Amino acid sequence: MNSKNREMSKGTEHRRFVIEPAALVGVYLSVSVSVIALAAFLGAAGAWTGSVFLETVHPYVFFVGFGNLAILILNRHLVSAIYPDLVIDTQKQMRYIYGVLFSVGLVVLAVYMDWPLLKAAVGFFLLVIVLFSAKEIVTTLSLENIWREVSVRYYIFDVVFLIVANLGLFTLGLKEAFPENGIIPFFVTQSSYFLGSSFPLSISVMGFLYTYVWRRSSGRELIRKLFSIWSYIFVGGVLVFLVAILMGHYLGMMLVSHTLMLGVLALLAAFAVYLYRFFTREFSHPALAFLLSGLAMLFAASAFGILNIYYFRWFGADPPLEWSRMWIYHSHTHAALLGWITFSFTGMIYIVVPAIVTTNSLDLLRSQEALSRLLDSGTLGKAFRQLTVLLAAATSLLVAFYFNNHLVLTVAGIVYGAAVYYSRINLGKAFRRG
Repeated sequence: MNSKNREMSKGTEHRRFVIEPAALVGVYLSVSVSVIALAAFLGAAGAWTGSVFLETVHPYVFFVGFGNLAILILNRHLVSAIYPDLVIDTQKQMRYIYGVLFSVGLVVLAVYMDWPLLKAAVGFFLLVIVLFSAKEIVTTLSLENIWREVSVRYYIFDVVFLIVANLGLFTLGLKEAFPENGIIPFFVTQSSYFLGSSFPLSISVMGFLYTYVWRRSSGRELIRKLFSIWSYIFVGGVLVFLVAILMGHYLGMMLVSHTLMLGVLALLAAFAVYLYRFFTREFSHPALAFLLSGLAMLFAASAFGILNIYYFRWFGADPPLEWSRMWIYHSHTHAALLGWITFSFTGMIYIVVPAIVTTNSLDLLRSQEALSRLLDSGTLGKAFRQLTVLLAAATSLLVAFYFNNHLVLTVAGIVYGAAVYYSRINLGKAFRRG
């Protein structure tokens, strides 16, 4: 009898520590926006103080923290929403979050103390985590299932690119620790690591746009074919572009960058039309406005990128452009990271998090109701005001780079970080009211 009671007690204790899906995405929301805000605050402090450490560390915080969490947690939920067989293990997902936060702390210490071997260790640790996550996907889903669903095709490429990015961090640390060693290629630099880390995030947004926007519109078969073609152009173009950069092939970089920019322009125009029709038929959903703003920032990033290539010196140069033109380089990177990626993922959060919290499951994400009015009008209105502040702060950053105004950079960075974190406050209040 006592033995039976002990077993029942253990079972009750185990259930007590089960992490619900709603709680998990709540933790993800808090951690992800906090990491972005921290990166923005560190960048603002670096602009004000001129600290080399602060100016160097803030992109590491962004990519090591937010970049890995976006693919390991949010991306995984999106795949599981399509294929229910890929069950979400919430406890394992929480361990991923702890591991990423631990990595952020270590990479900050590595940059501050100038310990490149610790940086390499962080890259290896994250590489192992992502490989475990990838193994769960490829051992559960067949190649046919992966390739049949256009959106899953995007999501799988995200994971592959993230593996490459973390491998890049690992090799970068080794190269910095042993600079005379000729084994590691010349193109392994901080710039190439940051560039490679941005690719999985960009591809993830493209998959999301197909899954929750165009796939649900009229003319589904045509849309599916177009996004299938775009997956090859975008992913292939990114790969070719990376190779062209590493080779320093000017004509190749120009051709690929112009092709991608024209594709982004077509996507931006088509999405603007879709957004107008959706707002007319349904309601004004702030998540779609965030995604449209993200695409506009991607177009700006593409234009700055082409200018960047035009004045390009050679890969790995420090600085990559003449000092008088470095504003182009900074505008390109910030339009991509604080613009395209952060705006788009904020929009994704305003869809994914309410859908999961409402039912404490992925059911709504699998239905046509993911873009329904899941939040009250007050929360939606505040989200639009949040977007306005973010657009003003991001635009101010780009203008400040041109004028080299450190005061504006500092203020805009602080405002931007606070506005990103507001997602946690706004959604938190909505859930408490619910």
